[in-house]
Amino acid sequence: MKGLEKLILRSCNIRGRIPEYIANLTNLEILDLSFNRLEGTIPNFGDVFGLTKIYLTSNKLTGLTPEWMIKERDNRYQIDLSYNNFSKNSLQPPTCRDSLNLYRSFSIQNKSILSECLNPCSKDKYSLHINCGGKQIIIGNIKYEGDEDAGAPAELFYNNSASWGFSNTGHFWDISSGRYQYITTNVSILRMNNSELYTTARLSPLSLTYFARCLANGNYTVKLHFAEIVFRDNISYYSVGRRMFDVYIQGKLELKDFNIEEEAHGVDKEVIVKRKAVVNDKTLEIRFQWTGKGTTGAPVRGIYGSLISAISVEADFKRPAESKGKIYIVVGVALAFCLVAFITLSILWWRGCFGGRESREQFLRGLDLKTGVFTFKQIKAATNNFDSGNKLGEGGFGSVYKGVLLDGTCIAVKYLSARSKQGNREFLNELGMISALEHPNLVKLHGCCVEGKQLVLVYEYMDNNSLAHSLFGQEEGGQLKLDWPTRQKICVGIAKGLTFLHEESALKIVHRDIKASNILLDRDLNPKISDFGLAKLDEEENTHITTRVAGTIGYMAPEYALWGYLTDKADVYSFGVVALELVTGKSNMKFHPSENYVCLLDWALVSQQKGNLMELVDPRFGSEFNKEEAIRMIKIALLCHNPSPALRPTMSTVVRMLEGRTPVHELIMDPSIYGDKLRFEALRNQFNSFTTESTSEC
Repeated sequence: MKGLEKLILRSCNIRGRIPEYIANLTNLEILDLSFNRLEGTIPNFGDVFGLTKIYLTSNKLTGLTPEWMIKERDNRYQIDLSYNNFSKNSLQPPTCRDSLNLYRSFSIQNKSILSECLNPCSKDKYSLHINCGGKQIIIGNIKYEGDEDAGAPAELFYNNSASWGFSNTGHFWDISSGRYQYITTNVSILRMNNSELYTTARLSPLSLTYFARCLANGNYTVKLHFAEIVFRDNISYYSVGRRMFDVYIQGKLELKDFNIEEEAHGVDKEVIVKRKAVVNDKTLEIRFQWTGKGTTGAPVRGIYGSLISAISVEADFKRPAESKGKIYIVVGVALAFCLVAFITLSILWWRGCFGGRESREQFLRGLDLKTGVFTFKQIKAATNNFDSGNKLGEGGFGSVYKGVLLDGTCIAVKYLSARSKQGNREFLNELGMISALEHPNLVKLHGCCVEGKQLVLVYEYMDNNSLAHSLFGQEEGGQLKLDWPTRQKICVGIAKGLTFLHEESALKIVHRDIKASNILLDRDLNPKISDFGLAKLDEEENTHITTRVAGTIGYMAPEYALWGYLTDKADVYSFGVVALELVTGKSNMKFHPSENYVCLLDWALVSQQKGNLMELVDPRFGSEFNKEEAIRMIKIALLCHNPSPALRPTMSTVVRMLEGRTPVHELIMDPSIYGDKLRFEALRNQFNSFTTESTSEC
């Protein structure tokens, strides 16, 4: 038994745990226990260095992903753990190597593709066309994206934009190592329509899942293009082969024991299978699985498994109008103008500067906002009459409560104070701004309620409250153990959200109040920028905006706090403060270790001068953090704090630097720039004078 080299027990309905004694099989080279019902953790096979291929896909394995698989194995080892229920080991580095497939391997995914390798979606897509195994081609007015990756026994591949990819499991058992062929090419003349789509195809010996990301939610038509281009229909041995496999779409079995040759009535003939699919989490999955049926040795050994030539996905609903060239600019300008007009006129009308008896609720219902309108009765029922036990927090303009709608949806209810005219202005500004925006790192507005003097904004509920609550809260009251990979993910997410506001959205927006308490965290600790009550439109033809100062002392850029000079670089400065807070675990508002330091930034600058940036790192990490990433984040934060706004990086540059795609140029600044107490006192007084001025005139 100890001389065993291959152990293959696939699809045997095996239950229980993986036996520990497998670690004693020192000559073992291949272990395939896929498609069973195995539970528990994976034993330590770290000493079996000859075990180069491990397939444990589609089981019920739990616990942490074994460190020996991640840290002690390189690309020479093919390991597939896809479709399991592991816990996320956040202390481990990102597992993005080519030969380790962790697709859908974690229990916290909630049907989404969560991976450090994939960026959040910046905008919705409505179609996808892939020429499986082939190069990019255009047929009619449809462009089929190329799919020429060579493939591997355990691979999670995604294209350059990460909008689609595939997970592949298994190798062809009966052929020699190094000759895996996951792409086949037809050698005969094809006479069907659109033959370019069928000259190549992608093969898989076990399981192949294509996934499309960033799709708008709704109904879609899926077309699967097949043609049997391996088997022949002549008198030779090439004609006796039979290919059979199953096809799943969104987890539902659509084709059982599918035989391309039978369905197409011959080889080298196309067959297109159409199916409907519903996308409700922006992701569509199509899985091809070989279940052991059909031939495995005809025309030669190792010819079996699924085969797919092309995939087409089209939305069944009308997509929003797409703008190009000058039309895009005109629409963007029009949107900005309409939004400014809406906010201005709404504030004037709200204050009674215009006549008319139309209620505020009727007024809002007449607006074409992408939000719902709730009744105050619904809001009271959802929050149990604003029960204090449901209170999540309190801000300058009102309180925030947790609520549950009748359909079970959890919501966050922002109940603005009716006595605050500033709250009125914030309500209208936030409603106008955020209703026009959608991004994975921006909080989603579900709707609003206006009845009499009641002003309510309804948001998606964030399970982990704010970053400030999680990072600085009392140990027993809410502080979470945010390990380093989580803080890195949060920092990158905030940067991507700001990049969208500044550079990618049709409405260029300066948030003006980026701080830890305005960064919310969802169930998976993904960051969402919230509180757009102080946001300003940044019109591209203007180099800056001169405006009344509003925001939070300690996070405001000096040029804005002192002179009201506002650009998107003010948000960059605020981001730098939040980044420092993430590294240090300390609040900039409460950090006063001694009279030698004015603020967190002052401490960082002094540490930089001393050449000891490591002293800034949160001691709660111990040794369990990525030193290179931590130093990089500190240096980026200091770049964002450059006294000159023109020398601060853009947020898109910050994203690239955080992800290690752009080098970080260290900037040494004089701590006295920020350590001058008189300068800080002047800044504070200037801020106080702005905030106490009356702004009630129409």
